[in-house]
Amino acid sequence: MSTDRAQPETFRARTLSASLTVKDLPASLAWYSDVLGFTVAQTHERDGKMFAVSLRAGPVAILLTQDNGARGSDRVKGAGMSLRLTTSQNIDELATRVRERGGILETEPVDMRGVRVFRLVDPDGFKLVISSEPA
Repeated sequence: MSTDRAQPETFRARTLSASLTVKDLPASLAWYSDVLGFTVAQTHERDGKMFAVSLRAGPVAILLTQDNGARGSDRVKGAGMSLRLTTSQNIDELATRVRERGGILETEPVDMRGVRVFRLVDPDGFKLVISSEPA
């Protein structure tokens, strides 16, 4: 007699999107578009004023939302986490483009665990890791 029981199916996510609350929505929008190269998918308005913007970079989606200050204007953002974005593009060329557009790299491109990677921080302190796709 078998005691094996059917196990529930594991969770199978297809995509991951990020929602970031930012101090200055126009400044963050400019940084993500001009420095990193995201495109605006949609702006979200309330009473004629933009309060959020949906950005895309290929299949990657990020929603930037204006912080309303309800939890304090000095709260730390992005502590203890980072967003890793993988690309088939040349990592060194991307890093150069980010620098040329005013971005500040936290680390220069390096080879790490089979991928090429660099790190940077957005205007609110959210950490981003840009890496090549694993071989």
